[in-house]
Amino acid sequence: MSAEATNPEARPDVRPELRRRGRTRIDLRRLGRAALLGPTPRDRLPDAIGHVAEAHRAHHPDADLSLLRRAYVLAESSHRGQMRKSGEPYITHPLAVTLILAELGAETTTLTASLLHDTVEDTDVTLDQVRAEFGDEVCFIVDGVTKVEKIDYGAAAEPETFRKMLVATGNDVRVMSIKLADRLHNMRTLGVMRPEKQARIAKVTRDVLIPLAERLGVQALKTELEDLVFAILHPEEYERTRALIAAHAGEADPLPAIADSVRAVLRDAGIAAEVQVRPRHFVSVHRVARKRGELRGSDFGRILVLVGENADCYGVLGELHTCFTPVVSEFKDFIAAPKFNLYQSLHTAVATPDGYVAEVIVRTRQMHRVAEAGVVALGNPYATGAAAADGDEERVDPTRPGWLARLLDWQRSAPDPDAFWSGLRAELAQDREITVFRVDGGRLGLPAGATCIDAAYAQYGETAHGCIGARVNGRLASLGTRLSDGDTVQPLLAQDSSSGPAAEWLEHAKTQAARIAISSWLRDHPDGATPTTTPARAPLSVVGARGGGGNAVADLPDATVRLAGCCTPVPPDEVAGFVVRGGAVTVHRVECASVAQMRSLGRTSVAVHWRATADCRVTLTAESFGRAHLLADLTEAIARQGVEVVSATVEPPVEQRVRHTYTLQLPDASVLPALMRAMRDVPGVYDVARA
Repeated sequence: MSAEATNPEARPDVRPELRRRGRTRIDLRRLGRAALLGPTPRDRLPDAIGHVAEAHRAHHPDADLSLLRRAYVLAESSHRGQMRKSGEPYITHPLAVTLILAELGAETTTLTASLLHDTVEDTDVTLDQVRAEFGDEVCFIVDGVTKVEKIDYGAAAEPETFRKMLVATGNDVRVMSIKLADRLHNMRTLGVMRPEKQARIAKVTRDVLIPLAERLGVQALKTELEDLVFAILHPEEYERTRALIAAHAGEADPLPAIADSVRAVLRDAGIAAEVQVRPRHFVSVHRVARKRGELRGSDFGRILVLVGENADCYGVLGELHTCFTPVVSEFKDFIAAPKFNLYQSLHTAVATPDGYVAEVIVRTRQMHRVAEAGVVALGNPYATGAAAADGDEERVDPTRPGWLARLLDWQRSAPDPDAFWSGLRAELAQDREITVFRVDGGRLGLPAGATCIDAAYAQYGETAHGCIGARVNGRLASLGTRLSDGDTVQPLLAQDSSSGPAAEWLEHAKTQAARIAISSWLRDHPDGATPTTTPARAPLSVVGARGGGGNAVADLPDATVRLAGCCTPVPPDEVAGFVVRGGAVTVHRVECASVAQMRSLGRTSVAVHWRATADCRVTLTAESFGRAHLLADLTEAIARQGVEVVSATVEPPVEQRVRHTYTLQLPDASVLPALMRAMRDVPGVYDVARA
C-alpha cells in the first residue's frame, strides 16, 4: 500500500498532519474529465482496466461496469505523479490488486473498493467524497483497509491498523479479501525492498495474513503467499525444494497416466467428471518431503476430480476404492463435516498396480470455486437471501464465523497494542477448530485443544471467574479437561460472587479471551490470586442403627439378605441375588456392574423378590457448592419428606465443591422422585443421584 508510494511533488518541509488539515475539496467531475486520456468515448472503459473488466465479466456476465469506470478515473487521477519503489506508476498497484480479486470472482462492489483502496491513505481524496460518489458500502470497505496514521500511533500503528481492519472485517469480510490481495501484489514486488524490510513484511504475512487467508478459505491467495514467504525467510530450503521440482520436471511423471486410468474408470461407471493433475506448490512439496523423506514421482502433485452433484462425489469415491487399492489412513470426508473455513471435499489416496500412491481430491465445481476463492466466491454475503434459511449462519454466512467472533471479543479487552499483536498471532496459530454444545442447545466454536475454562469464558464472559468445575457429556470434569469436537459442556458457577480464578488456570486456557480475562483479574486482585487451600479433614459421618435387607426376600431359607451398597436397589427395581461368604445373599440391581463380576466368579445366583411392604432403603449422592449450614438444610429437606437418615457422609470440599452421601430409609419407594427433587431445590445443590 502506501509504503511503496512516493510523490515527487510533495513538499518535505510540510508536516503530513498539516497537509491533511489544509486539504481542499476535490471536484470529482473535473478529475474524471481530466483522467479520460486519449480518444476513449465516455461510455467505454479506459483500456487500462480492460483486462479487469474481462475477468469480472467471466464470473458476472451481467455486471454493470460503469461503477468500475468511475472508480478507475478517480484512482488514476488521484495517484497521478506517484511512483512505486519499483519505478512503475502507482496506479499499477490498485489495478493489479483488483485483477487478482476479479480473477477470483469478486463482485463489483469489492472491485470498486479495491481500485480506491489507497486513495484516502495516499492522496487528497476523503472518505466523504468516496461516500458521496460510490455509496456507504464502498466507503466502509475503503476505510477498513486504510492504515491508521503513524503520527497518531507511532510504533503501535501496525497493530492498531490490523485491529481496525479486524473490526471492519467483522462487519464486512470483503475488507480482509482486499487486504490479502493487496499483500499478495506487494509480496510479488518485494524485491526492491531492503532485505531486513523484506524479512519483517514476510514475518507479518506468515504470522497473520496467511492464517487469515486460510480461515477465510482463500486458498489461491494463501498458497502463493506461502511460497513467497518461504523464499524470503527460508532461502536455502526454498532452493533445495526448487531443485527437487526442477529435477522431477525432467523425469517421467506417473500422475497423467493415473489420471487417465481414473477417467476410464469413471467413464465406464457412467459418472460425468473432469479429472485434472494439480501440481503441488513449493511449500506443499517441502512439507511432503519432510514427512516422507525421499519423494517419488506421484508425490509432486495430486489428482483433482470435479463432478456436478454431491452424490457424485461419493459415487466417484466408491469407484476409486473398488478399482484401486485405497490407503485407508488418508481418507477424510470434508463434505459431511466441512472445515470451519467453508472448505468441502473428499480426500483419499489410492495405490496403483505399479506401486505408486496418488492422492485424490473429489469435489463439485461449486466446492472447487469456494475452495479456491473462499469468501470471495460467495459474492456479497450481505445481500438479501444470502444467509442460510436453516439458520446455520456460522457455516454459510462468513460475517461472524466462530474464530472471527472470538477475535472480535477478546480484542476489546486487549490492554495495549503489544498485547493485541501477540495475542492475535497466538490465536491465529491455532490451525483447527472444534464445535462444542451447550446444555441449552447452543454451540460454541473453540480452537482445538480448548478446555472447560475456555468454554466457560466463551459462554459467560467475566462471570466465568466463579467457575468451579464443569460437566462434560453429563459427567463431572475438572476445569482443565480438554474438549473434543461434539462434546456437550456445562460450566458450573459458584454461588459466591467474590470468588475468582487461580493462577493455574492460565496453564489450561487456550483462547486469548480467557487468558486476558484471567490475567486481568489476577492483576486487579493480587491478594486473591491464589485461593486459600482448605486443610484436609476426615469425612463427617452420621450413622443410624438400622441395617439388613430391607423388604427384599431371597428364595433361600434362613439366609441373611443384604442390599448392596454399590447400587442400593429399591422397589420396583429389577434385582438379582448372589450367595457370598457366610451364606448371606447380596441383592443388586440387574444393571449393576457387580452382577457381571459375580457371575464371572461363579457365585451362586438366588432368586430375589420384594415383600408387599413398601418401605425400602436407598443411597443418594448430592453434589453441591460449599456454604454454611448446607448439611442442616439438606437434612431438613429430607426430614420434611418423612424419610429417615440411616447414615450421612460429607467429604472435604474440593475447589468449593462438596459431596454428600446419604443412606436413607424410605417409608415407600414412590416418594423417591419427590425426595430427590426436594434435595435439588436446596440452594447450592446442583445434582442429586442414586449411588
